[in-house]
Amino acid sequence: MIYEFSDLTLDLDRHLLTRDGQPVKLTKLSFRVLQALIQAAPALLSHDDLIDQVWGPKRVITPDNLSQRMKTLRQSLGDDPNQPTYIEGVRGEGYRLVPEVRIQSALTSSHSPRQALSSRLLVSLAVLALALGYIAFDKFVLDPVEDGQLAQSARQEGHSAALTESIGDKSIAVLPFVNMSDDAGNEYFSDGLSEELLNLLARIPELKVAARTSSFSFKDKDFEVTEIASRLKVAHVLEGSVRKQGNQLRITAQLIQADNGYHLWSETYNRKLDNVFQIQEDIAIAVVDALKVTLLSEIPEIRKTDPAAYQLFLEGQYLKRRISKDSLDRAVEAFKQAVEIDPAYVPAWAELADTYIWGGRTEGLTRKEAVVLADQAIETAISTDPDYAFAYYVRGISWIFTKYEFKQGIEDFQHALRLDPDDAFIVAAIGKGAFLTGKFDLAISQYQMALAMEPVVPEFYWFLGRTYLSSGRLDDAEASFRKLLSLSPSSYGRHDLWKPLLLKGELEAALAES
Repeated sequence: MIYEFSDLTLDLDRHLLTRDGQPVKLTKLSFRVLQALIQAAPALLSHDDLIDQVWGPKRVITPDNLSQRMKTLRQSLGDDPNQPTYIEGVRGEGYRLVPEVRIQSALTSSHSPRQALSSRLLVSLAVLALALGYIAFDKFVLDPVEDGQLAQSARQEGHSAALTESIGDKSIAVLPFVNMSDDAGNEYFSDGLSEELLNLLARIPELKVAARTSSFSFKDKDFEVTEIASRLKVAHVLEGSVRKQGNQLRITAQLIQADNGYHLWSETYNRKLDNVFQIQEDIAIAVVDALKVTLLSEIPEIRKTDPAAYQLFLEGQYLKRRISKDSLDRAVEAFKQAVEIDPAYVPAWAELADTYIWGGRTEGLTRKEAVVLADQAIETAISTDPDYAFAYYVRGISWIFTKYEFKQGIEDFQHALRLDPDDAFIVAAIGKGAFLTGKFDLAISQYQMALAMEPVVPEFYWFLGRTYLSSGRLDDAEASFRKLLSLSPSSYGRHDLWKPLLLKGELEAALAES
């Protein structure tokens, strides 16, 4: 495929950028960044989507690193960031290509389809060779018996929605509550309150609760409740709004039966911020009563903290998910202030560690110094509450992605899963560990379980497709990548769909998807 824009031409098959017929030197990463921007044009490519497409999902790329990469690319193109000709940056959001892009099929060039695909074939063979190489780690990284026991325990002990029959009319999705405050900056609070309420309901074994990523994928989208419920495979939807004015809260919640739109319950709470935890408990109790759920135990206890620390915690979570340099740095400060107010608030310690790992840092810290602080925060969280699963998940991420110690990382993922078998991302983390060590059957099983729990998470389909590809299940790999693209057309997976097609001998289809 050949792309023309302004006075430049990018030939993907020859891996060549030219200006008026003369080569323009680019590093490999700069080439991939430019390719991602071109293929997204004219749309804005967010920071996290750019990282996904160039480096791959869940890679820890700091905002500084990304900024430096864009600087290098601009220098190669001769572009001025203050008056951009080629690449425009939108502060805190992402980048877009300025000139119009014209596509010229590689078939019209002097290269035949066979030549155009030859380099891709080599890449695909390299992928398969690498997959075979993973198996060499099998005998000393993971115990095959332990793998089987782990997968079995996840099925038998998890009691999660993914591993049992549907609870039917006891199923529910919690949509993000709408921010009705005069200050749009309070969106972090309405989002955070919705997520905390979702987490509380998810801890009630008698309920099937759609997980956060799935429910929040419908935020700001115009879907009928019936359609949302159908996609999330639930019978009920909880929605609401939050108005926050200083220390005063007005929270409205309503429970809707999806098949007929009937409101089973609704309530408005006018309380002070100090009562926010009681409001969550009241809503949970009302939902349980409305669904006529017979509890085998009490409503799970909410992890409470100082209201000021809680606000900072919710703000930090909101900022962290935006994954820009500024937002990650601000998230670090929010979590640090939260633990200063309440040093025993374990969720804030764990989130602080995770944010450091993702690149959030202040006061001119180096990457190495930030990792040290992340490790300290993780150990504080674990020593304060040895049963907090997310802390072990974060420590596993740190082992694998900052120290490249797979064995220790996988052990932490396994422990996190034992503590919280209903967390889809922990289930998927076990799959990542299995994939990295060549245990493709276990990886596939874990990704399938994660998708049963969170059916609309694009990255799960990417991991699953990649594992199918490495294990030679080409039709399944193609199906996974196509599902990924239906959920997220700009995702990194669009660079993988051609691989199973090529290996199946479908050369024209592979070329079309390249």
